[in-house]
Order: sequence, then structure tokens, then C-alpha cells
Amino acid sequence: MGKIVKFYNCSWLPKRIIQNRSSWCYELNGLQDVLKKGTGGYKRVVAAFGEDILQANGEVDRPKLGQIVFSDPGKRQLLNRLLAPFISSGILREILKLWLKGCKVIVLDIPLLFEAKMDKWTKPIIVVWVDTETQLQRLMARDGINEEDARNRTNAQMALDLKRSKADIVIDNSGTLEDLKEQFQKILVQVTRPLTWTEFWLSRQGAFSALVSIIIGVVVGKNVVGKL
Repeated sequence: MGKIVKFYNCSWLPKRIIQNRSSWCYELNGLQDVLKKGTGGYKRVVAAFGEDILQANGEVDRPKLGQIVFSDPGKRQLLNRLLAPFISSGILREILKLWLKGCKVIVLDIPLLFEAKMDKWTKPIIVVWVDTETQLQRLMARDGINEEDARNRTNAQMALDLKRSKADIVIDNSGTLEDLKEQFQKILVQVTRPLTWTEFWLSRQGAFSALVSIIIGVVVGKNVVGKL
């Protein structure tokens, strides 16, 4: 697939990375896709949690579902089990589409990468880290929720410290926006390095080059054998 870069915990950075890079592609794939009305994930979740989680238009009421699963570990585990196969297959399907388009580098913004066990498919993994208290304050300010709800949400996810230990590159987001931008410029050098030979041969261009080489080899081989 070439190079697949994964960002966790920040959406504007991956978008900045692909600016003015025609062979780079950005993909955001999370719960919003697998819970769309009529999908397999939608049907399983409604069957498990009942129609009380639906809005008037039939779509899943995500805030209501979130309140249910973030306050009950058992129901959260159930939701993860129901959706994990759809999340994984959806990610792989989108990666394949982008590969066929000729993208040499695919930048993924997937909150559930580790939970969906897709981290083995990406390199490098970039985690935008922040300390727990700052994370809580920002979450409460962003979503307008109280501290208890915010803690339930953060506790329901893999801890950022654990994700940081699994990352290839860590960006500290506990400072100012200017600090974050400065770190971004530094890691941009690492992320935008030329493809390794392994990454090139996994890209569409590399695969086509290998296929052409094989075809030429077969044709030349037949001609040589025919002259013997």
C-alpha cells in the first residue's frame, strides 16, 4: 500500500500534512460510517440496544448511545464487539480504494485504530498526547459535558499514555497551539521522507513496475527458449 501514516487524537494535523501533496490521501473512518442507517453495524447495534437509541429520522442518536456505553463497561464491550468487524473491513476497503487511485502515502485519522487492531497495517503511528487533566478540561469545553461524563468517556478508551507507548512518533499537545505547530513542523520532516524500497514496491506504481518486469521476463524467457 506504500506508506500508511496514522494520527490519533488530532484531526487538523493530518489534513495539514497532505496539503499540496497530490500523491497523498487523507481518510477519516470511524463510528460515523459503521452506524449509518441500513448498514450491518447499524442493524446489529439497534438489535442489541433497542429502538430507544434512534432519532425520529431512524438514525442512531450517537450522544444517547454514548451515554449508555460510557457509563456501563459491559455495554461498551458489547458495542465494541458488534462494531469491530465493520470498522476493520471499512478501513481496509477505503485503503484499497485509495491505493487503486495511486496514492503513495495514505494518512489515516482513526480514533479506534488500536481497538480495531489495525495498528499493524500502519507506519508510522503518530499519537498527539496530552495529560489527563488537560484532556478532561478540553473535552468538557468542546462537548459541553460535566466532569463525570468526561471521565466516563476517557476511561472508556485506551489510555493516552498506553497509546503513546505504542506510537512511533509522539506530539505533546499540552502546551499552546504555537507549540503544537512547532512540533508539527519537526515531525513533518520524518513523515515526508522518500518511500523506502519496501514501501515503494507496496505502492500501486511499485506493483505495476513489478508486474511489467515479470511480463517482460516471461516474454524474454520464451524467446530465449524458442531459439534453443
